[in-house]
Order: sequence, then C-alpha cells, then structure tokens
Amino acid sequence: MNRSILIIDDDADMCALLTRFLTKNGYAVDSAHSGNKGLEKFKAGKFDIVLCDYRLGDKKDGKDILIEIKQHNPQTIVLIITGYSDIKTAVDVIKAGAYDYITKPLIPDEVLNVLRAAINQSENNNGIPHSANTALANTSRKNSPGNSEFLVGEAAATNALYNQIKIVAPTNYSIILNGESGTGKEVIAKTIHELSSRKNRPFVAMDCGTLSKELAGSELFGHIKGAFTGAINDKEGHFELANGGTLFLDEVANLSSEIQASLLRVIQERKIKRIGGNKEIDVDVRIIVATNENLQDAYKHGKFREDLYHRFNEFSIELPPLRNRKIDIPLFADFFLQKTNKELDKNIEGFEEDVMKMFINYSWPGNLREFRNVIRRSALLTNAGKISPSTLPAEITGFIMQKAAPAAATESNPIKPASLDLKDTASKAEYEAIMQVLKEVNFNKTRAAELLNIDRKTLYNKIKSFEDAQ
Repeated sequence: MNRSILIIDDDADMCALLTRFLTKNGYAVDSAHSGNKGLEKFKAGKFDIVLCDYRLGDKKDGKDILIEIKQHNPQTIVLIITGYSDIKTAVDVIKAGAYDYITKPLIPDEVLNVLRAAINQSENNNGIPHSANTALANTSRKNSPGNSEFLVGEAAATNALYNQIKIVAPTNYSIILNGESGTGKEVIAKTIHELSSRKNRPFVAMDCGTLSKELAGSELFGHIKGAFTGAINDKEGHFELANGGTLFLDEVANLSSEIQASLLRVIQERKIKRIGGNKEIDVDVRIIVATNENLQDAYKHGKFREDLYHRFNEFSIELPPLRNRKIDIPLFADFFLQKTNKELDKNIEGFEEDVMKMFINYSWPGNLREFRNVIRRSALLTNAGKISPSTLPAEITGFIMQKAAPAAATESNPIKPASLDLKDTASKAEYEAIMQVLKEVNFNKTRAAELLNIDRKTLYNKIKSFEDAQ
C-alpha cells in the first residue's frame, strides 16, 4: 500500500527535491511552504507521515506543528528536519511525540531509511502510537535479564538498574521510571513486562506529553459513538487494550488535573467507563509511568496530584544518563553498529580509535537515542572499513574541539606561557585561528577548510596533532 506523505518546509526547492525523490520511491507526496498551510492540508487530507522542517518562515515552528498534528491524529508519524547544531531541539521534539529527527544537509537514502523504519515500527505496533527509535534494541539472550533481548552494559550504574528490574518485575507493583529523555524508559518498561507473569498479555504504551485533555481521556478510557464531535465509532481505550497486561504511560506529568483525577479513580476501583458511556468495565492492568521531571517536586508545586503520585510510587527506578555510564559506551557503539549493518546490509568493521575517544568524551545530551542515531548516520556515510571522525555530526566534533581549546586569559587568571618556544607558540596561534574560523562557520569543517585554504584532511590532522600534544 502506498503511503501518503506531507512535506512542510518554507524552502520551495527542498520541497520540490524531496517530492521528486519520494514520489520516485513509491510514495504519494504533497507539500506546503508554511506551517499554517501545512496544517490546513493535513486536516483536509489523509496523510500517514508528515515531514516537517523545524524552522519555518511563519509564526509556527516544527514543534507547534507536531503538537497540533498529534492532537488531530496521534497515529500520524511525524519526522522533524533540524540543523546539526539543534540537538536540544531534536531531543525536545522527540519528547513531544516525533518519531525521529533528520539532520541537514539531507541525504536522500537516510530519509528513505528513516521513513521505512517508521513505517515498520507503526505496523509492528498495530497502529498504537509509540516513541520511536527506542534507545536499546535486541541482542543475544546472554546479555538479557529476561525473555527480551536487550543489551545489558557493565557499568556499576547499569548493574544496579538491572538488579532493581529483576527484583520488582515479578511483582504487580506500579512503578515510576525517572530519567532524562533518551535513556530508554520505554525499553526498561518492556523489559519489566517481559520478566513478569503478564509477559504473554499486551504491553501498551501511551505518550501523555502531546495530548489535550479531551484526547487524553479518549485515548486512556475509550469513548462511545457520539460522545463528542468526531466520535463516529465506539473506541477502546488503552486500559482496555492493555487488559491483563501492562500499560506504560510516558511523560505522565503532562496529564491535566481532570485526567489525573479520573486516573486515580480507575486505579482505586479497577473499573473504567468510556467517555459518554455508563457501563463499567473491569480492568486488570499493571501501570508503569515514566517522567523526566521530579514528580515529588511536581506535586509539591501543585502540578501533580500527591495521592496519584503515591499510587504510582510503589517502586521507583532511576535510569542513569549515558554520560554516567562511560564504560558502556564502546559496548553500545558496537551493538548499535551491528544493528545498523544489518539494517543497511553493510559490513562496516568498527570505529577508528579517534571516534571512540570522541564518543567517550562527548556529553550525550540525547543519551542512548542520540547515540544510536549518530551511529546510524555515520554508518550510512561509510562505504567500507571503519567509521571515521569525518562522518560524525558537528555537535560532536564541535563539542570536542571546544573542550580541547585552551581557556581564555582573564585579568584574575592570566595564562602564562610554559616556555618561549617559538614553534610551540606558533602552533597554538594556528590552532586558535582554526578554532575561530570553525566557530564562525558553526563547525562546518568543509567550509572552514575552504576559508583556511587547506583541504579537509589537513584541517583534521592539524586539530588532532594539537590535541595529541596536550
């Protein structure tokens, strides 16, 4: 079945290029050159996928478009196009419900691979909305704490995490998962489900971060035909879909106070009523919730119900960020590369030594999700051999360069030369000049090399030689 795609981008040339390419690959494509026109087209037509630039020319940005699309139809797959320097933006839009982000400059095959992965994920979930690009994927059973095949690292924080999982999974306790965006909260929830007696029953995930009060009630509890405008058929809610199994509520702190009150009653009584209906339906569901906020602080500030917090908090688990699990980085790098080799039908051998050093020194604000996407992109740009630094996105190379740059002198902290070695002084001056140019071009190494009148390889070698001398 041909999938329909709506492209929203204020760059007419980009729209035309993507339209031709995707049409050639069997998709039905339409486009709009502003956020408002894109929303009008989306609401008037029927699109499976929306490809939206984050920076649009009118008052709406990509996140605004994403939220309105998800309110209109939560099952629509939304991909956001961002610049290399917008990693925080990328993390934010995934948190808001985007399937994935694609960085500029766009590589046609990369766009195609992300689209195919999104469609496969949607089909595997039978249309249930699901945070895509889960941070962990399948690997050998020897690394798994249960029936699921998830990679387990070796860091002390990782071992503590999985010890808690093995203890709580066999119980029926409700669980709060705390962790930054991209740390794999949904994967951990699935692992708990698969280690429980409910493993042969449904696991249903719901992202609470993008839903309005009306839509959240319908998604959670279902509705009957005619309950509100647009309710043209009876609909099962997520509680009914997960009956006998596990319901995972992501970003639960974003639910409105009215929905929180309804949720509390359902947890207490183990019965639901569809919106507009009178019939009570018994439900037996284990609830796992996730948040990157502190729910204790949230209820103290009146944003979250204290009684609901205590209902959920029968057991809580902290998911460590990737920067606190440095020992696991090489394991995850090999693991994600193995998966990507299979996805792209490639045989990339591994990583150059400098790449692994960059991975270990980088801060990974997007955690495992960002790590996996970086490796998928680098693998796509690597034809054979090992992944090299030239394939890494600018947010990583720029971060490493800034970290390696010498601190600026201040009146209170003057930098004194270690020696009067003229060669050493010239080398540092050259490095500072390179760094200045890189900053001016937003760490675009190709453009910097052009301005410095050297080739890209020479530029990289100069930077590397200075870092090695530190």
